[in-house]
Amino acid sequence: QVQLVESGGGLVQAGGSLRLSCAAPRNIFSINAMGWYRQAPGNQRDMVARIDKGGATNYADSVKGRFTISRDNAKNTVYLQMNSLKPEDTAVYYCKAEILTQSMVIIPYWGQGTQVTVSS
Repeated sequence: QVQLVESGGGLVQAGGSLRLSCAAPRNIFSINAMGWYRQAPGNQRDMVARIDKGGATNYADSVKGRFTISRDNAKNTVYLQMNSLKPEDTAVYYCKAEILTQSMVIIPYWGQGTQVTVSS
């Protein structure tokens, strides 16, 4: 079982910034894409941002221009820099890593989630 360790959530006022981090174990064979998803109460879990191993990114329309995803492949860590936060960004944010096993099977793993609350 692979454990993803998330950090960086919290309470911030509208217009503020937060940076989320998610680290996978160093002994992972290979990680394909990594990403951030969020889920507000009563809603489904939606993609916020995703980055593949080569660094190509895609974002939800609602966060384009405000959020930036990046990764450090040497540390098996993905980051989400969130600027100009809005109350509607309030949610539990989950990290996802698509891990490639030595058998060439891709298995998705999720972090435990970190709460982001933006006050108006």
